[in-house]
Amino acid sequence: MDVLELYRKTGAFLEGHFRLHSGLHSPYFLQSAALLQHPLYAEAVGEALARLFEDERVDFVLGPAIGGVVLSFVTAKALGARALFAEKDGRGGMFIRKGLTVNPGDRFLAVEDVVTTGDSVRKAIQAAQALGAVPVGVGAIVRRGKEVDFGVPFRALLALEAPLYAPEDCPFCRSGVPLEEV
Repeated sequence: MDVLELYRKTGAFLEGHFRLHSGLHSPYFLQSAALLQHPLYAEAVGEALARLFEDERVDFVLGPAIGGVVLSFVTAKALGARALFAEKDGRGGMFIRKGLTVNPGDRFLAVEDVVTTGDSVRKAIQAAQALGAVPVGVGAIVRRGKEVDFGVPFRALLALEAPLYAPEDCPFCRSGVPLEEV
């Protein structure tokens, strides 16, 4: 599967000058919601992610809301597991809503659409660990930039070596290119 082609085909690969959720600047933004709004593409991506972890016994797949909700569902479907999501708690962390089943000792796969620094998925993992679940891996559609260490296997369908800049080092800012918030 050519993941970058799916992003382009669905208008989800954007070029310009973007401030990412991490605070870093980049000439590229991947609007995964534009890709995942297409059920057939979402399902294909979920199946491809599931294949990367098919040798793991997974009780549930967890994604950080809101970007990881659809992805956790399609990946969990392919693995025959439950699909859960973690929400922001308003204090800088995440929680798993009551009514979503997490049993102590459950093994889970955390998924995210695009991993740059890994902060969101790391917080989702911590929310599940607080309930006694055990992470077995992290999967992403795209790893952008350098490798991220989650303490468990991390696999992505696409490694995108896109430039990332701290705001004070951004050549687009220095050149006066308008900044888009995403």
